[in-house]
Amino acid sequence: METFPAATAPGAKHDVDFMVKDSKRFADSGGWGYAVFDYDSASDKFASGTLADKPPQGNDAKCGFACHTTVKTRDYVFTDYGHR
Repeated sequence: METFPAATAPGAKHDVDFMVKDSKRFADSGGWGYAVFDYDSASDKFASGTLADKPPQGNDAKCGFACHTTVKTRDYVFTDYGHR
């Protein structure tokens, strides 16, 4: 992917990432709030990301902001919305 070369094609479940646009709630992170939930295949459940993750995920709405600053000119979004 041009904007994020380390990205890979979907395969086995690993985690689910969310970005929520709300310029009032997340003014200090470009108007975006971020979250990650790690998948545990043994239990088939998700849990909040932790500082042990790579990259580390803090338990706040800015956990993804540092990575996303590389695409500030694209409103902090790596991928284009897929056409359906």
